Amino acid sequence: MDTTTVTDTTTISKGLPKFVAIEGAIGVGKTTLAKKIANTFNYDTLLEEAEKNPFLERFYEDKTRHALPTQLFFLFQRAQQIHEVKQDDLFQPVRVSDFLIDKDPLFAKATLDDDEMAIYEQVYKQLVIDAPKPDLVIYLQASIDTLLRRIKHRGINAERTIDAEYLETLNDAYTRFFHFYDDSPLLIVNANEIDWVNREESYQQLVDYILTIKQGRHYYNPTSTLL
Repeated sequence: MDTTTVTDTTTISKGLPKFVAIEGAIGVGKTTLAKKIANTFNYDTLLEEAEKNPFLERFYEDKTRHALPTQLFFLFQRAQQIHEVKQDDLFQPVRVSDFLIDKDPLFAKATLDDDEMAIYEQVYKQLVIDAPKPDLVIYLQASIDTLLRRIKHRGINAERTIDAEYLETLNDAYTRFFHFYDDSPLLIVNANEIDWVNREESYQQLVDYILTIKQGRHYYNPTSTLL
């Protein structure tokens, strides 16, 4: 095998950012990619634990009624995860995360009414979340059809009622958020076609591109010949 591929971690892992955060709408594959990168380069992971949110399934069934408790649970959970990581000083080595804490208000604005948003903002300010800044943020974009197909394929019971309207709301919110995002180097990936799970060459080419990023905003849009 060519020693320039991503499997040669002794040579190319030196160029990988120490803290990578991966973001995108539900179903886009951020957790899968985070775990794969972590496995390839022996990185630690910081992962959302959506399955622990007792309100989530009820939220998908009735978003108006259960939006606030769902959002606050996630906020407290993410804040606690970051606090524990900082307490243990684990950000000194290397880490890949499947969420960016900065996006939490994004979901809140997309799902809460004005009164609920006022409560959320008060809680958010009181938490004083001092999260480490990523060395690279990867934003995975995909169409509504792609997201719906992947959600259906993975077959998680709590997600069975997710509809196109909700995903469109999330996609629009992410687009607005990352249009103005400049806190860290940003890579925007067209994830509609790329298969980093079953096609090793596609995954390797994506990581090779990631290794070239030092600053600024970048776009990765693989052609069909690379898929």
